[in-house]
Amino acid sequence: MTEQSGSGRITANDVARLAGVSRSAVSRAFTPGAYVSRDTRAKVERAADLLGYRPDMLARSLTTSRTFLVGVITTHLDNPFYATLLQRLIEEIQRAGMAAVTFIADETSNDERISQLLSYRVDALVLTNTSLSSKMSVRCARGDTPVIAINRYLEVDNIVSVTCDNELASAAIGKLFVKKGRRRIAYMAGEPDTSSSRDRERGFRAGLSELGATLHSSAVGNYSHDGGVRAARELLSSSVRPDAIFCANDLMALATVDVARKDFGLDVPGDLMVAGFDNSDAAAWATYRLTSVDQNIPGMVRSAVEEIEAAVVERGRMRRRVLIPPTLVERESTGGPKSIDEPKYGS
Repeated sequence: MTEQSGSGRITANDVARLAGVSRSAVSRAFTPGAYVSRDTRAKVERAADLLGYRPDMLARSLTTSRTFLVGVITTHLDNPFYATLLQRLIEEIQRAGMAAVTFIADETSNDERISQLLSYRVDALVLTNTSLSSKMSVRCARGDTPVIAINRYLEVDNIVSVTCDNELASAAIGKLFVKKGRRRIAYMAGEPDTSSSRDRERGFRAGLSELGATLHSSAVGNYSHDGGVRAARELLSSSVRPDAIFCANDLMALATVDVARKDFGLDVPGDLMVAGFDNSDAAAWATYRLTSVDQNIPGMVRSAVEEIEAAVVERGRMRRRVLIPPTLVERESTGGPKSIDEPKYGS
């Protein structure tokens, strides 16, 4: 039996003795980003498993001036995209040897929630679909707390924004509609003051313009299913009805398909083509077979965590903006293939 420290509690010294390495080697083996040879790491991990050792995170934070905590502010979890994004983000943070402290906020409580998170002395702050006031931005900068915004571009100097290339993806949808022979083409915006909705409209218009088409009409659905229902009824009640609608997210697009069929008796895609954004699970359902943009959530969260590690572990300079290449997934709602759906991105 291996002799343990006098307290009876397994310590890093016990692991070092059994592994035949130094105490500092044990510490490096359990510190994300710290260098240790593959052979030494294997010895330490074997010894730790045999002894049932787990590193003391409190002690580690005292010696490294890090808490290994990442604060996450999220909202709109009723939207499947953000629920999936949050799950993938937390998984990626954990894989990097850190832990997520997650708060749910809304536009009126962001500063309060961020202030609470900063009191935990988090190593970094991640915002998903929320904004940061100028006051909080200054506070984060003074405290040397890196801030990463996912799926939203914030024009603040000390914030890194990680988004898919919204303009590129939306331009592709515009071109798709025109190539399919559609001419009365409409856009359904999300929340007009958000960067994602603005970028998607800008890209969509550019794609239409490139092929000599213009936007026929538009409405605002506020990224919600109910908002999508109202906006779809507004667009389809026009005396000159659109023959194609691009919705800034899938929730609104699914609502548009329902309204077109049930309220107006339209055939999708014969009378009306519909495309969305997010490639949600529902987009692949046989009822909808919705053409949509896959934002590559795994790619976004990997890039976000890489930015955290660059700032905190490597003390490097973070990039200002990171654009993740999206994928347009064409299905039956725009006259696409009727085949079994393609696999999603892997983890």
